[in-house]
Amino acid sequence: MVNAGDMNGSGNLMDFLDEPFPDVGTYEDFHTIDWLREKSRDTDRHRKITSKSKESIWEFIKSLLDAWSGWVVMLLIGLLAGTLAGVIDLAVDWMTDLKEGVCLSAFWYSHEQCCWTSNETTFDDRDKCPQWQKWSELLVNQSEGASAYILNYFLYIMWALCFAFLAVSLVRVFAPYACGSGIPEIKTILSGFIIRGYLGKWTLLIKTVTLVLVVSSGLSLGKEGPLVHVACCCGNFFSSLFSKYSKNEGKRREVLSAAAAAGVSVAFGAPIGGVLFSLEEVSYYFPLKTLWRSFFAALVAAFTLRSINPFGNSRLVLFYVEYHTPWYMAELFPFILLGVFGGLWGTLFIRCNIAWCRRRKTTRLGKYPVLEVIVITAITAVIAYPNPYTRRSTSELISELFNDCGALESSQLCDYINDPNMTRPVDDIPDRPAGPGVYTAMWQLALALVFKIVITIFTFGMKIPSGLFIPSMAVGAMAGRMVGIGVEQLAYHHHDWIIFRNWCRPGADCVTPGLYAMVGAAACLGGVTRMTVSLVVIMFELTGGLEYIVPLMAAAVTSKWVADAFGKEGIYEAHIHLNGYPFLDVKDEFTHRTLATDVMRPRRGEAPLSVLTQDSMTVEDVETLIKETDYNGFPVVVSKDSERLIGFAQRRELILAIKNARQRQDGVVSNSIVYFTEDPPELPPNSPHPLKLRRILNLSPFTVTDHTPMETVVDIFRKLGLRQCLVTRSGRLLGIITKKDVLRHMAQMANQDPESIMFN
Repeated sequence: MVNAGDMNGSGNLMDFLDEPFPDVGTYEDFHTIDWLREKSRDTDRHRKITSKSKESIWEFIKSLLDAWSGWVVMLLIGLLAGTLAGVIDLAVDWMTDLKEGVCLSAFWYSHEQCCWTSNETTFDDRDKCPQWQKWSELLVNQSEGASAYILNYFLYIMWALCFAFLAVSLVRVFAPYACGSGIPEIKTILSGFIIRGYLGKWTLLIKTVTLVLVVSSGLSLGKEGPLVHVACCCGNFFSSLFSKYSKNEGKRREVLSAAAAAGVSVAFGAPIGGVLFSLEEVSYYFPLKTLWRSFFAALVAAFTLRSINPFGNSRLVLFYVEYHTPWYMAELFPFILLGVFGGLWGTLFIRCNIAWCRRRKTTRLGKYPVLEVIVITAITAVIAYPNPYTRRSTSELISELFNDCGALESSQLCDYINDPNMTRPVDDIPDRPAGPGVYTAMWQLALALVFKIVITIFTFGMKIPSGLFIPSMAVGAMAGRMVGIGVEQLAYHHHDWIIFRNWCRPGADCVTPGLYAMVGAAACLGGVTRMTVSLVVIMFELTGGLEYIVPLMAAAVTSKWVADAFGKEGIYEAHIHLNGYPFLDVKDEFTHRTLATDVMRPRRGEAPLSVLTQDSMTVEDVETLIKETDYNGFPVVVSKDSERLIGFAQRRELILAIKNARQRQDGVVSNSIVYFTEDPPELPPNSPHPLKLRRILNLSPFTVTDHTPMETVVDIFRKLGLRQCLVTRSGRLLGIITKKDVLRHMAQMANQDPESIMFN
């Protein structure tokens, strides 16, 4: 090493930071990434690879591998997400049936699979076969009577409690982040927030296992939202294998956006709907390249699930349907009414659920998550068993409600009084008067609807994986089916009314109640999540019916309008605000006439801003400043007097740089001068080695003037994904505005508690 005097003379100081050191450029937990910096680092990396690729064949091959790594990651995500979704579907099918009975020939078969393999199953009694026995038949050799019913009832509740207890225990002990839907957190992560462990391997494993358990327990929740979380965990795992993604948080988020699309693709068997869901609902930054890759990941995931064929019908979802009757213009009125119902249900659900979750957070209730899950499961099981529409799994219920009544249907909903002289093709049965089974089903559906509406409010948000898509669709499908049957019977008995006369002649198949169920499901899902385009595409991919797009669009738009009239937030945005995540929603409008000077810190009367000077502070001064403050970074100025801005240094990188310098550079002591300029400052002959930290200095921090309108500042934070922005006047530093300051100010302007933004 050269001595200090030599260095001062020659200016030839070794900058040990010319070589990058570990952990530089990484972020701490619960901090926001700097999108501009990540973008610039990726551009530098790409430029380096391109220039090196011309040097040799090996470097050229490496550059090709780098270019293809994105597609390889998408392929792997699609394969794993599709496989996990298939395994979950098969396991849920088996464990749901396990609550009612067991297959004697092979205990791992579900009821349906057990009777498929039996040679003694008849078409009329396709649900009954000697190999499948209810628990009462197996234990006390009775299939009918009060004692058999009570025993089956008791074991149904016991199995439900067992599954739920196991699920909540696994989540609590091994992966606390595996609870909930996961979509609010994924939206926040994709906006640039770091939540370490949220997309980790343990979370992936526990969420997959517990998802099977909670859906099988019969609780009012779905697996579709959590499947997005599972797919994002797959995306995070595979992106960590490639340095292009593991070392750049911005690039990693592009992979996670595509993974979210793959998650919806396998949840609903809707690859295009998945891509649109990622674009409309969860992604923050979605360049065109990510659109193509999302499409590829969703395609591979759907193909993998189709290969597994979990439902044995070559369909990707349980409730795939096809209708044969067109819809008529007069039916738009009931479709719009269902849209109004969906919007009102969405508003009611969001308000009640958020109030309950807030109560859970702020009272002693939150200290007993296991007890809460057990109590809700017990209430659900006790009330659900007597009603055939709540006893079965929610996906099967939706499937039955969507179904068109063919000649071979044995459901109560299809118990119509047939005309003995009817000679028509099987798929074009005319409207008929409702039989006693339909009226019984209507009562049971009405009770099931009230039960689902109430119990879902308390179920969503518990410390177990819980999706909201399926319960919302079930509520809408029940309401829709009842409206559909009502319209059908009205058309049958009053076909001479002016509204029916033009299109519904006697003996014609005019009204499809299943279509009303589908429209109701879309309306309720739209009311809760405020999705529009992606929702309609998902629903028509589910049903394969292009001609029903207009009713779906009418219901989705109406439900969004009605729900937005009561509040702009969907359920995911409401949970983001409840948890205090620093999420700047692109949909929020800021219309107040405040200026940057009103929001920046320090305010009048506060201590001056903590800054670093370019060449007059010692290592000890910098370490003291870091120790006494908890800021994420410090502006660097020429001197305390002039306060002319030079750049911005991140706290984490200052700590790492000083630590590495003490270890690797001789002569760096507490009273060594720290400088951020190109050349070292003039120092006395025997002073210790100065420490050059120019490499970690951001020389182009984003700045605004003190008179910039806050409307513009909020827009800049949203569109550029900034962590902080410095406020200057004529080049002189005045203050700083962080993302948290912007969120606090927006909360204050909306008359909310500004301290509810609790994360850094």
